[in-house]
Amino acid sequence: MPGYRTVQFAFPEFSGTTRKLILWNLGAYFLLLVVQALHLPGSGSLVAWLGLLPPYFLHGLLWQPLTYSFVHLSLVGTALELLSLWFIAGFLESFHPGPWVMGLYAASVIGAGLTAVAIYAVEMAVGRVDNLAILTGCMGGIFGLITAIGILYGEMEFQLFFVLGIKAKYLAILYGLIALAETFGDQKLYAFAQLGGALAAYLYLRLAPRKGLMFDLSEGWYGLRNRYYRWKRRRAASRFEVYMRKQGRTVRFDSQGRLIEEEPDKPNDRSHWN
Repeated sequence: MPGYRTVQFAFPEFSGTTRKLILWNLGAYFLLLVVQALHLPGSGSLVAWLGLLPPYFLHGLLWQPLTYSFVHLSLVGTALELLSLWFIAGFLESFHPGPWVMGLYAASVIGAGLTAVAIYAVEMAVGRVDNLAILTGCMGGIFGLITAIGILYGEMEFQLFFVLGIKAKYLAILYGLIALAETFGDQKLYAFAQLGGALAAYLYLRLAPRKGLMFDLSEGWYGLRNRYYRWKRRRAASRFEVYMRKQGRTVRFDSQGRLIEEEPDKPNDRSHWN
């Protein structure tokens, strides 16, 4: 049982969904560096447009709860986040399909972003907006993945600080307590966002399809597309039937729009049996 073995600190294979997430974040980091270095028009406000500022989101920048996770501002912070993402997402992908991991990560990122917006809205309602900061980085997604490991593989032990063995469920609780304590400090927006990512991950585990939300959405899209094509084929078949009747001929199509072949007339004699 994987739930009862001790996992040493070793990075999983760099492949699949984990590789995609790392490369997307790494590419976004270097792209932002290049744009800022070239001093292109609008580069100064790019972080404010792609990062998450709750007032901007409420005024129409609806993409921010997703794009903020690709905005990385420091080399050390980016390296730590991506190494954590590699280890945690790779671990989950060794037990679950890639679309499932991608859906869990996306749900956690969006849940963290929407939580930050909700906290800002509450502060606006009570008239106490303190230290409004722009939300960047993928810690909300990482926190959601940690929560998922704690729920699904709670008895599995990990090496903390390369020395101490700690069960996954206690590791997730420890991260949660740290984030909860930070809600009373200057970084409360980040802290609430991380807790929101954890809540989103919990809901994803309880409500998402077995193969993942992304897989279910793609299957639904392909099904919808196929139904559209079948409808077009049936409509074309109906028009062709009308056209052929005007030409004095009769053709028939089935419910899928496929031509029904007429059986040839059978001969009256029985010579074909001889």
